[in-house]
Amino acid sequence: MEEKKFDKNSIIGFGLIFLIVMWMMYNSQKTSQKEQAEKAKQAQIDKINKAKEVATKEITSVAVDTTVNDTLKLQKLQGALGGFAYSATLPSAKEGYTVLENDLVKLTIANKGGYISEAILKKYEKFSKGSGQLVELIKNNNANFNLALQTKDNRVLNTKDLFFEPTFKQVGENKVLSMKLKTGPTTYLEYNYTLKPNNYMVDFDLRSQGLSTTLNTTKPTDLEWDLKTYRNEKSVTYENQNAEIYFEYEDGKIDYVGRKEETPSKTSFIAYKQHFFSSILMTNTPFETTKIHSENLVNDVKIDTVFTKQFKSTLPLAYRNGELDYKMNWYFGPTDYKTLNSIGGKNLDKIIPLGWGIFGWINRFIFIPLFGFLGGFMPYGWAIIVFTILIKIAMSPITFKSFLSQAKMKVLRPEITELGEKYPKDAVKKQQETMKLYNKAGVNPMAGCIPALIQMPFLMASFRFFPSAFELRQKSFLWADDLSSFDQVIKLPFNIPLYGDHISLFPILAAIAIFFYMKMTSGDNQMAQPQQEGMPDMTKMMKMMIYISPIMMLIFFNSYGSGLSLYNFMSNLITIGIMLVIKKYFIDSDKIHAKIQENKTKPVKEGKFQKKLREVMEQAEEQKTKGKK
Repeated sequence: MEEKKFDKNSIIGFGLIFLIVMWMMYNSQKTSQKEQAEKAKQAQIDKINKAKEVATKEITSVAVDTTVNDTLKLQKLQGALGGFAYSATLPSAKEGYTVLENDLVKLTIANKGGYISEAILKKYEKFSKGSGQLVELIKNNNANFNLALQTKDNRVLNTKDLFFEPTFKQVGENKVLSMKLKTGPTTYLEYNYTLKPNNYMVDFDLRSQGLSTTLNTTKPTDLEWDLKTYRNEKSVTYENQNAEIYFEYEDGKIDYVGRKEETPSKTSFIAYKQHFFSSILMTNTPFETTKIHSENLVNDVKIDTVFTKQFKSTLPLAYRNGELDYKMNWYFGPTDYKTLNSIGGKNLDKIIPLGWGIFGWINRFIFIPLFGFLGGFMPYGWAIIVFTILIKIAMSPITFKSFLSQAKMKVLRPEITELGEKYPKDAVKKQQETMKLYNKAGVNPMAGCIPALIQMPFLMASFRFFPSAFELRQKSFLWADDLSSFDQVIKLPFNIPLYGDHISLFPILAAIAIFFYMKMTSGDNQMAQPQQEGMPDMTKMMKMMIYISPIMMLIFFNSYGSGLSLYNFMSNLITIGIMLVIKKYFIDSDKIHAKIQENKTKPVKEGKFQKKLREVMEQAEEQKTKGKK
């Protein structure tokens, strides 16, 4: 069989066919890719257009929803707030703050409520010097200032929940922050704050305009002012003891609330006093009957260490011609006598408890000027020492007369003892003869008591002066880092009832000094008189007081200000020194005895006091004789 062969022409034909097929397949693939690219491009364009269309629809939908929501919100606000809904639609209706400050104080005023939400004193540190924490009177919602507005449609709206609009305006030379709670463009309740340079005082004007048609003006609006006082001193107990509400009422009368409630009338200022710092609200137009309340927040000194007192006041604001108009002032600053006294016509210095009557006079006219003068050019610890020396030198003539009287009584003691033995059962007769002896000898038994009574007001004044002396705050002396607080030298791992959980050194020194002073004077004060029937044994009582007084000093002064303990220590120490000098160089028992014997030989002129006392005794003796019959 003949084998079939491919010729040359057939091969060329197949090759051409292959090339043609390959070219057709290539062109077909290229066209397909181009079409796919065009289709993809068109799809992307369609996708973008669709996205735009959807976005446009969504925006339109949101706009429609927002309009609907705003309308509903406005209707809801008007239903809840009435005319005051206008203030909620302003741009300022949000949590915002405005700061007023000078070199002394920084105040932050909140849009919501329009009141001072922060008051910081820039010159003073809390707890101890170098702590780095400034004194904060208002911080973190510890204060509340609110007007309870009563509307004509019987609603009560609280300004603390409403938004004020802050703006600054120029009034004379002062820049004033205006906070307006609006019911319309020209109708509003306004708070005006003016903080002047280098001043703790803030002018605060409260007024309304055009609200007579919105508010019920037939009865006063209650202004509510609350303050939860922060602890600022080292000793929470000591600070709490000195934290009180003071107020002025009825044209100049000053009183304090303590841990109770008071309802004074015609109140012109209310002071939330925190020992060394105060927040005070004053008004030119006195508030009618107010309610003031104080609550103690320190029940456990180990746990309750942040706050000391809760102060609350409700003050009625009366409408005049349908509007509110009150000129008031805020004071945020130190409870310093000189600073408060420099604010004329306000009587703010009277919130410092310097004592009543003669005690207050001694503090205001002797202690404060003298101590202020000494503190001007020497450290306050040394100022206390020099202050004590000067007071004791000024009182030394009285001390001398007291010791001289005690020396005379000591010389007469043997004769008085004899009278006691002569009339053991007849107390009246013995007293008559004793008075005759005093009269003949020229001795006044009251002479030893009168000087002590004269010195007593100065002692009592010191107990008021030193705890109130702002100058001593955070001033150190020797081991005491703060003369206004206790001078702890040892921290105890436990608490002793009444004493505390630490040991202070100055009270120990003061207790030792008073012990030796009483020990030295007790012998001279004892007259060795027999115990009278029905009368307490004064000798035994004096001996007991020698030990009781130092113990009381230790207990009660351990947590008191170390400045007071230093004063008492130096006072008793100087008195002991003066007593030793007088006894050694000015009192001679032999000369006194000779003088008394000489006086006995002279005719005696009976004084009015001796005559009256003799007549009383004679009447008592006569009644006793009649009783026996």
